[in-house]
Amino acid sequence: MEEKIIHTFVVLAYKESPFLENAIQSVLNQEYPSKVIIGTSTDNEYIRNLANKYNLEVVVNPIKNGNNIGDFDFAWSHGNNTIVTIAHQDDQYDPSYSRKIVEAYHKHPNSIIIYTDYYEIRNEKRVYNNTLLNIKKFLLFPMKILGSTKSKFWKQSALRWGNAICCPSVAFIPENIPFEKVFRQDEFIGVGDWYGWYKLSNVDGKAFTFISEPLMGHRIEESTHTSREIKDGSRTRQELEMYKKFWPVWFAKLLNHFYSAAQNSNNLDNMAK
Repeated sequence: MEEKIIHTFVVLAYKESPFLENAIQSVLNQEYPSKVIIGTSTDNEYIRNLANKYNLEVVVNPIKNGNNIGDFDFAWSHGNNTIVTIAHQDDQYDPSYSRKIVEAYHKHPNSIIIYTDYYEIRNEKRVYNNTLLNIKKFLLFPMKILGSTKSKFWKQSALRWGNAICCPSVAFIPENIPFEKVFRQDEFIGVGDWYGWYKLSNVDGKAFTFISEPLMGHRIEESTHTSREIKDGSRTRQELEMYKKFWPVWFAKLLNHFYSAAQNSNNLDNMAK
C-alpha cells in the first residue's frame, strides 16, 4: 500500500437524494483507502447530517447551478489530489474500483482521464446487458484492445458514434488537464459530459485510459436528469449537435435517429432480459 493516498472521491450531492448514503458507503468501502469528501451547490441539513455521520468534509460550490453538470468542474478541481473521481450521489462503486484506477494511473501517468466499464442499477438489480449497454460495449471495443492511447482518433472512437464513456466511472488527472472548465452548462447541458470528453480528447500528448471491467453501477431512475431529458426530447436535440462535431450533417442526423431509439432502454419499463 502506498504511503500517500493519491485518489479522492468527491461525492457530488444535489438536494436530498435517497441514494446518497449508499453512494457514500460504497466509496468508503474500497480496497484502496481513497480520501472522500462531499461536494454540493445545494448545502442543506440532509447532506450535513450524512457528512457528520461519516465524518466527511463538505465543500460548497458558491455558484447555484440548479443541475449536477454545473457542479462537475467544481468537483474535480476541488479534489486536491493526483486522481479525482466525481462520485454521483445515485450511483455505487465496487470495492476494487479505486485500487484498479490507481494501478492504471501508475501504468499510464500521462492519462488525462481513466474510465471503466459499468453496469446499470434498475429497481435495485444489477443489469449488465441491454440494448444501450451493448451498443456502448461495442463502441468501447477499440479502447478495450488498446487499453490506453494518446491518439486523438482512437480517443474519439468512444465518442464519434455516441457517448460510450460513463461519466461517474471517470477518474480525472487534474495536473494533466489544461483547462479550468471542462464541461458546459448552456445548450449542451444534457450532453455536458459528452462535450467534456470531446474537449479533453483534443489535448495533445495526454491519454484516455480504459479499464474494461464493470467496476461501478449507474442507477437508472425516472427522476434522474437523463430520464427527464430523454422524455422531453431535449437530450436528442443536443446529441445531434454533438454528432455534428464528428460527421457531416446528413450522417449526424442518421446516427442520431438510431441512437435515440436505443435510448428507450433507459426507460424502467424496458428491462433487460
